[in-house]
Amino acid sequence: MRFGPPIGPVERRLLERLEDGPVHFTLIDPEKSPGARAADVAEGAAAAGSDAILLGGSTGITRELMGEAARAIRGRVGIPTIIFPEGPGSLAPEADALLFMSLLNSRDLDLVVRAHARAAPVVRRMGLEAIPMGYLVIAPGMRVGEVGQVDPVPRDEPATAAGYALAAEMLGMRLVYLEAGSGAPSPVPTETVRAVREALAVPLIVGGGIRSGADARPLLEAGANILVTGTIAEEDGLGERYRSVVREVVHARRR
Repeated sequence: MRFGPPIGPVERRLLERLEDGPVHFTLIDPEKSPGARAADVAEGAAAAGSDAILLGGSTGITRELMGEAARAIRGRVGIPTIIFPEGPGSLAPEADALLFMSLLNSRDLDLVVRAHARAAPVVRRMGLEAIPMGYLVIAPGMRVGEVGQVDPVPRDEPATAAGYALAAEMLGMRLVYLEAGSGAPSPVPTETVRAVREALAVPLIVGGGIRSGADARPLLEAGANILVTGTIAEEDGLGERYRSVVREVVHARRR
């Protein structure tokens, strides 16, 4: 008998991609960009060099909205479509995979594990590939910090972040995500990224406050494996600011 959860095709593809260097995820909110509009954004993102689409962002995204966007995107692009959930109600079988994430520094046990117990049977029935991930909010945290009832990790405490991240890895989580919060005035500090990267053996995702290639470069140099871009794509589409972030990721992969 073989024990242990298998690695699914989306996670395997991601790991293979990471062997060549950093990758980029584009975050699309199905509420703000529903259906065909989400597919338009995804198609442009894939053409620009993004490696995967994350679907999520707003609170209260319905299964119908999520499923419609995932179905439209999968019909237009070949890169994976991954749900970035805000709760069990936002799950949809039309996506390729799901970030099955625990909000590590939340005071609400629902967001640490209880919601996961309710969602796990649903995920299994839907046939969604679940990728276990530790989600850690760094100050200021923005809206996700408020909604998630988070005690944000202070920006001057990289060792605290590294401790959380290492605990997530030891608990079996196969990704760790450092989140400054959507619309944060600045990204996660490079000292925090470096400390977490040095502590971890699993891939490190960084998101929040990344508005340009100049923001992206030091994060990549500090050891971020995956960068997530969301707000700037919503603010001005897939323009120069967005493309400069993707270019930095691609250039880092080539170095």
